Amino acid sequence: MDIYLHNTLSGEKELFKPIKKGLVSMYHCGPTVYDTPHIGNYRTFIMNDLIRRAFEYNQYEVNQVMNITDVDDKTINKSREEKVPLKNITQRYEKLFLEGLDCLNILRPTSLVRATEHIADMIRLIEILRDKDFAYRAEDGVYMRVDKIKNYGSLARLDLSHAGQTHERIANDEYDKEKPHDFALWKFKSPEDGDIFWNASFGQGRPGWHIECSAMAMKELGPTLDIHTGGIDLVFPHHTNEIAQSESATGKTFARYWIHGAFMTINREKMAKSKNNVIKLDDLKKESISPLSYRYWLMTAHHRSLVDFSYNTLHAAQTGLIRLIKIVASYPDGGTIIPDYQQRFQTFINDDLDLPQALALAWELIKDGSYSAADKKASLLDFDRVFGLKLASAPRAEYQDIPAEIQALGSARQQARLEKDWAKADALRAEIEARGFVVSDTPEGMTIIAV
Repeated sequence: MDIYLHNTLSGEKELFKPIKKGLVSMYHCGPTVYDTPHIGNYRTFIMNDLIRRAFEYNQYEVNQVMNITDVDDKTINKSREEKVPLKNITQRYEKLFLEGLDCLNILRPTSLVRATEHIADMIRLIEILRDKDFAYRAEDGVYMRVDKIKNYGSLARLDLSHAGQTHERIANDEYDKEKPHDFALWKFKSPEDGDIFWNASFGQGRPGWHIECSAMAMKELGPTLDIHTGGIDLVFPHHTNEIAQSESATGKTFARYWIHGAFMTINREKMAKSKNNVIKLDDLKKESISPLSYRYWLMTAHHRSLVDFSYNTLHAAQTGLIRLIKIVASYPDGGTIIPDYQQRFQTFINDDLDLPQALALAWELIKDGSYSAADKKASLLDFDRVFGLKLASAPRAEYQDIPAEIQALGSARQQARLEKDWAKADALRAEIEARGFVVSDTPEGMTIIAV
């Protein structure tokens, strides 16, 4: 079945065509390990995980590479502030990040690559760019010549008609500019960096942030990748500069499909450390919200849609997930996957990863009285290969006895169905579910489950 992806580069939904049949090469911009990640950061990594799971559901082999930025301005500043070696800082926060992946049931990437382990690859890439006159040596480092790069800024749709050729330089790793400037590939050794430097033919120093991802991605996956992902905030300058460096060096397309996830806001403001409004996984646990409930909530919105965080919405999502888990646990084993539902599910996930529709389909199946409970369970567990909600590992639940008044409502509903009074039957179902119970219609009859 065909897969369609919204490509940031074209701004359109495109048919996915892999470089190699049956194989997908994906690169994800990973964390900068200088602080505990917040849940807004994890939204992107859940998106990456869902992309991988969707391709594997379609029987692709996925070579998934994610980097760890363990040397840059932020990590060095943190090391200096705490007066501990850089490696102590980065290992501490990498461990916390990976523990978060596990809590959210995010599959570990095929390859997890660290910037400090690929310095030689970065140096070679910079040497190629210098030899081709795309890069030049300045007093404080080596910089990329933006005005020599054909189609620079096309990913971010920058208007370069008035950019000029000023060679104004940007030394810091991150900047928020509409007007592009030459950016740092290599920063010469400085007193602030202490002993964090490497030897290179063009001078002692350390890499800039942008060159790190280009070097690591191409080292692991070759000059052209199938898919590159990240948060929408990375389109410019980071991904724009990755394209510039990589394509100037190789003369080839760097990534064929660019997928970006939208921001998470809180009170309609972007969740960010700089705004001091971040929520972390530990904060959710203090509110008795499980990480998988957060994952479930994110799947109710498309990855390219803004979502606004609130504890109320997350508690509501958790209620929905608990209900789903209990229903699946109540169904018997031994069923077979329902072909019609499987095909519809695959159609949704293959349409630019439409998880909201796929999740709605799961609830539609639960309410569908045309199939046995065992077949429903087999189908829902099949869906969970993409959802990643651990439905297969849910313990079989123990339920309280159904109160007499609920049993009476159930009997009345059964009578209404026999009389084909569907409006009354639907009203009675709504009444039962409003009181905290789930009604399930199967060929074997109606069941009522306490949630």
